[in-house]
Amino acid sequence: MADIKLLRKNRLKRQKRIRAKIIGTSVRPRLTVFRSNKHISLQVIDDTLGKTLASASDLIGTAKIKGTKTEKAVIVSKALLEVLNKKKIKNLVFDRSYYKYHGRVKAVAETLREGGIRL
Repeated sequence: MADIKLLRKNRLKRQKRIRAKIIGTSVRPRLTVFRSNKHISLQVIDDTLGKTLASASDLIGTAKIKGTKTEKAVIVSKALLEVLNKKKIKNLVFDRSYYKYHGRVKAVAETLREGGIRL
């Protein structure tokens, strides 16, 4: 039980350390990643206004997304890319929360970079 509390404490410390360095503005909003054991959710947030500008998730929609978790992350990031292109947003600040930069989080970032978004 003490190990779980220590892990949560370390996660929150890491998240605070990362979030203290990045702020989303209207010129360069913040892309935040939430990843659970099965799903992934992305949000583009303007911190100055406190508004979500765009979002994408593998839970949204009628068709269930099939494939591995990394493949789902790529599909969700492509869906977000379409929304960002419609809103003419080209620059983002990447907020990975307390997740390490590998796997699904890395796949999201690389897919958005390939689509022309500057992170």
